[in-house]
Amino acid sequence: MSESKEPLRSRIETWMVGQMPIIQMHGGESVVQKADPQSGEVVVELGGACSGCGISNLTADNIKMDIIKDFEEVTDVRVKVPSSGDHGSSTVEGGRGGELQYGSDSTGHF
Repeated sequence: MSESKEPLRSRIETWMVGQMPIIQMHGGESVVQKADPQSGEVVVELGGACSGCGISNLTADNIKMDIIKDFEEVTDVRVKVPSSGDHGSSTVEGGRGGELQYGSDSTGHF
């Protein structure tokens, strides 16, 4: 992806909307918690219907691979997926409220 003067976080948010419409189509939500072009670290959080969804780990893996591929300044992507909780915007942090409940099983993306 070409360099832009737009902040990395904004570019990744825009990318998420365009590349991952299936998340919203199925009642899920996403928010970019962190996008640091200096360290290359990105943290994306899934919520809404993603909470407890059986394929949310697959979605998280796809997000990680695609962001690293599409943004050359990104070297490390973590995708947080709540394992249970309410199905709605309250399951996504970042000013939207709610408390995430993460599962104890290692999914390899934390």
